[in-house]
Amino acid sequence: MIHLVRPSLGLVGRILVILLLTVTVEFCTSTMLYERASQFSLREDEAHRLAEHLVISRKLVAERPLRERAMMASLLSTDRYDVRWSPTAPPSPPMAPQLREMRQQIVSWEPSLGDSSMTLRLKSPGLNSVVTGAMTLPDGSWLHFGTRDVGGDWDLALGRVVLALVPALALLVIGSLLIRSTLKPVRMLAQAAERYGYGDRVILPEIGTGEVLRVIRAFNAMQDRIQRLIADRTQALAAVGHDLRTPIARLRLRIDMIADGAARDAMRRDAIEMETMISSLLAFLGGGDSDQPVVRTDLSVLATTLVDDAADEGHRIRYEGAEHLEAHVRFYDVKRALDNLVTNALRHGKTVVVSVERRGDLAVLRVVDDGPGIPESRLEEARQPFVRLDTARGRNTEGLGLGLAIVERIVQAHGGRLLLSNRPSGGLQAEIELPIEGPPPVL
Repeated sequence: MIHLVRPSLGLVGRILVILLLTVTVEFCTSTMLYERASQFSLREDEAHRLAEHLVISRKLVAERPLRERAMMASLLSTDRYDVRWSPTAPPSPPMAPQLREMRQQIVSWEPSLGDSSMTLRLKSPGLNSVVTGAMTLPDGSWLHFGTRDVGGDWDLALGRVVLALVPALALLVIGSLLIRSTLKPVRMLAQAAERYGYGDRVILPEIGTGEVLRVIRAFNAMQDRIQRLIADRTQALAAVGHDLRTPIARLRLRIDMIADGAARDAMRRDAIEMETMISSLLAFLGGGDSDQPVVRTDLSVLATTLVDDAADEGHRIRYEGAEHLEAHVRFYDVKRALDNLVTNALRHGKTVVVSVERRGDLAVLRVVDDGPGIPESRLEEARQPFVRLDTARGRNTEGLGLGLAIVERIVQAHGGRLLLSNRPSGGLQAEIELPIEGPPPVL
């Protein structure tokens, strides 16, 4: 059954998202309040300045003759205010509520403008203004005015936003560093659990928050219990194996005393098969022991030695591949795995070819035979313990069907892969892929 796993953010990512959301809400709220307060302060300050300018402009224009009033109004225009004089009254559109508030502020600052019939309106097309208005002079003529849009409001608001964003970003960076430091024990725990799956015992330092500390202690205690169970099982198996080997050895001695040659040979083969079965069972059930050190090993020399030993026994076997290829492995485990593949190939094929080559950062040990192969539908099943493929390999096989299972376990403990495939020309090809730099490092 295939289980679909939905991609999700890691714990650090989720905490950072929560932190980012919190900072964003805080930033938007504080910015909005700051802008509202700033706008109110600017509106009041603008009304004060406009009131002063209008008082001065009204007085100076009213004192000039009619022909000079337009010029005086032009001279009173600045980069912030437009001022024009007109003898006629402007149209009187309805005044917006916010402009009524501004008019009241202007009059409150300069009460002398209260009798000027002042009107305000928004965005007059005749003037480059945001707020425009008009008021009467003592002789009944009109003075038009407007506030210019100097274009600095946006830059000012953008600068405030950037200024407020800098501490928010700094807070995110500091928060992420603190979160990573806090969650370091969790990452160590995940890596240790992964390494323990390869058979490496990793005792974690008891650090972190209360919850994490309890999990680490439970994980260390679990490793101790599992190691004790494995040690007890291995010790019991070793005792059983020793006890079984002793009567088998006596049985083989007595078999040699049998006069009937055919019966003697048959019984000797049975005794050898029993001893082989016990050895393979102990090797498989004792496979959890990973006390062997990882050493730099020349895999080509190892493979050549196994090939020479098999050739000396009269088998048709040869080595092809690199003369030297060094990798960091557990020497005796890899030797056992390769020997199992070679023995399996010699049992079912007439000719066997062993090779070692480098593939990127992997060392590939390949064993090829010309036997009947394995049905495609049972290639994965062949890796399982206690599986004997009688239909494909014949019924005269020895052992308990643990050869490939032992190889699979050893290869997985090295962080590698066992690949099985049938050759187009016939026979089985078995490949062991091992990291040249050795198993994943222990924490």
